[in-house]
Amino acid sequence: MNDAATGWSDDRVELLTKLWGEGLSASQIAAALGGGVTRNAVIGKVHRLGLSGRAKPGAAAAVRPAKARPAAPAATQLDAGRTSLLARAPEQPAGPTLVADARWGDDEQAEIPESQRVSIMELRESTCRWPLGDPSKPDFSFCGGRAVTGLPYCGHHCRIAYQPAAERRRLRA
Repeated sequence: MNDAATGWSDDRVELLTKLWGEGLSASQIAAALGGGVTRNAVIGKVHRLGLSGRAKPGAAAAVRPAKARPAAPAATQLDAGRTSLLARAPEQPAGPTLVADARWGDDEQAEIPESQRVSIMELRESTCRWPLGDPSKPDFSFCGGRAVTGLPYCGHHCRIAYQPAAERRRLRA
């Protein structure tokens, strides 16, 4: 569709450009152009023409300072956030607590008594959701221990799940 078919003659485009440069609003320009030109049509044409911002009527254009963006958090701040999760994890009681878990590649995982383990149907907000075993096997279950408030895992599993990045790198090396 060409501009003539849509009502944008060269004269109208010239008047639009002049009025826009003078700082008139799109509604004021639409009224000045007449002939069924709407505010939205003016805005669309301004964008298609690539016209820059306009002057403020009766005053010099004021330069607004750019809003300061918050700096991206540094890696140390992120690690500190993860460490704070660890700080919330209570210490586990003394006793046998470690066995191998091949899924995570760790040599340690909580030794969970069968009586504590729960199925997916028995999970509650206050129970640890750490998966135990192979989900395709009938003996698959979840830890079921007391979860740290606001977190999905018990204290032991929080220490496994929320390791600082430096610690994860050290363990991989």
